[in-house]
Amino acid sequence: MAERTPIIPVDSKGLDTPMQAKERFLPRFSPNPDAFGSATEKFARFMGTPSFLVWMTIFCIVWILWNTIAPEPVRFDSAALGFTALTLMLSLQASYAAPLLLLAQNRQDDRDRVSVAEDRQRAERNLSDTEYLTRELAALRIALRDVATRDYVRSELRSVLEELIETSDGEEIRLRSKSKKKDRDPQTTTIKQIKPKKKDQEDDDAASVTEEKSGSASVDEAPAVQQDSVSKPKGDTV
Repeated sequence: MAERTPIIPVDSKGLDTPMQAKERFLPRFSPNPDAFGSATEKFARFMGTPSFLVWMTIFCIVWILWNTIAPEPVRFDSAALGFTALTLMLSLQASYAAPLLLLAQNRQDDRDRVSVAEDRQRAERNLSDTEYLTRELAALRIALRDVATRDYVRSELRSVLEELIETSDGEEIRLRSKSKKKDRDPQTTTIKQIKPKKKDQEDDDAASVTEEKSGSASVDEAPAVQQDSVSKPKGDTV
């Protein structure tokens, strides 16, 4: 048969049950850490100044002179015992100064830790901002690849202007050639449609055409002879 596990009573105190906090007879003394820390920092700063050393030296000198030169009933620290009260007071001051300095140093370390954390966060934000700006600049560069730049627009306008100048020059040359042709051939030639004729009519027409050609040739030769006679100098005439 299976063995039975022992049942632990609830009231039993084992190692897994935490102990209850004992009630304090006197209330816990918990001063304000900020106010106490600021006071200790002020005292620690004052202890690290030259004025503290000067006042501490003056106090020790006055103490020693008073207990050495003053009359016996007025003295409160005997020089024969080595100024025991002064030694105790200086040791007490040193015993309090060490923890005060440590407390001020701890507070300064906490401030440095917080400032370092803030600087790290600021650096991370700056890094994220720079990465965002670089991405945006890259996107703008990619978008501006298809945008016409100033030089491109100037080159296109220059090419269009050259084309317009060429077309205007071509039109002017064409108009000038047309005007020259009109000046050279003021009379337009017309071609008559030749109708089919009979053989007799065709022979008559051919004879009339030959007569006209011979007449035009004689007319042309007459002014040519006149021009030759005019162009000859007077000395050649007999």
